[in-house]
Amino acid sequence: MTSRHTRTFEDLLAEGAAVPTEGWDFSWFEGRATEARPAWGYARAMAGRLAGATAAVDIQSGGGEVLDFALGAAGPQAPALTVATEGWPPNIAKATALLRPRGVAVVASPEDAPLPFADAAFDLVVSRHPVRPNWPEIVRVLEPGGTYFAQHVGPRSVFELVEYFLGPQPEQQSSDRHPDRERAGAEAAGLEIVDLRAERLRMEFYDIAAVVHFLRKVIWMVPGFTVEAYEPRLRALHEQIESEGPFVAHSTRHLFEARKPSH
Repeated sequence: MTSRHTRTFEDLLAEGAAVPTEGWDFSWFEGRATEARPAWGYARAMAGRLAGATAAVDIQSGGGEVLDFALGAAGPQAPALTVATEGWPPNIAKATALLRPRGVAVVASPEDAPLPFADAAFDLVVSRHPVRPNWPEIVRVLEPGGTYFAQHVGPRSVFELVEYFLGPQPEQQSSDRHPDRERAGAEAAGLEIVDLRAERLRMEFYDIAAVVHFLRKVIWMVPGFTVEAYEPRLRALHEQIESEGPFVAHSTRHLFEARKPSH
């Protein structure tokens, strides 16, 4: 079998452009890209929170993979009621297929819409990489004493790759993702911060197919990305990887735990 190291630029480009992008399963990247994981182990930590909850909602669940893992790890201690929201139709279908056998209903809800639930419906709200937390809505659907437990994408995440394609970006572009700003937003909505910690994590891309698939999957990195539009930059990056080794970038993540006051 031909290894990826001897395959042509055109072959790798075509492969990266053909891989389905639904869900948040990143197993295709194995051997082609790596990303260090935060020390807190969010999916397993989520399982611990689920084991102590009675009613939970996973906001912007993607393809449902993280919630599926966490519910499996929580086992019989999982909440009696768990639901998930998702806004992208291919992910809604994927999450429904994955989560329905666990008794989880997936509710179609755009990321910028009010949450389609009654006040104080849940004692636990979880989310992995929400686009933008809607703090007033999170507070509204939490019962008094309830918990928000999430992993957020931090500021300037993978910006080495973003700026390779787009050039230098203004600092304020991702400042709304800064943990301090999110803390202020959560507190202004009435939440009490229990835990907030951040990490910067090394990523490596070993071939151009991995870069193409990543930018097709994480569409907000390089808005409007297509292979055709960025072919010259992709070819230059392919040659750089071939001659110098993996392209190195850094993701930023923060763990966010907050509580709605019980009074």
